[in-house]
Amino acid sequence: MASPAQRMKTMRERRQAKGIREIRLALPDPRSPSVRRRIAHQVARLSASSESDALDWIEAVSEFDERPRK
Repeated sequence: MASPAQRMKTMRERRQAKGIREIRLALPDPRSPSVRRRIAHQVARLSASSESDALDWIEAVSEFDERPRK
């Protein structure tokens, strides 16, 4: 049986042959108390009018994103 490193290399090569590239993202951990406090602070600062404007914009542009169903 191949080593884990060899299996990962083989998998990356198969994906690359299909035109798929692996990327890694570093994201804030939502389980972290400091991250949760920061999010709560940002949510508390949201204004209803800005949210309404954003939702209106999302609704307007979503009409262009709709694809015909087969």
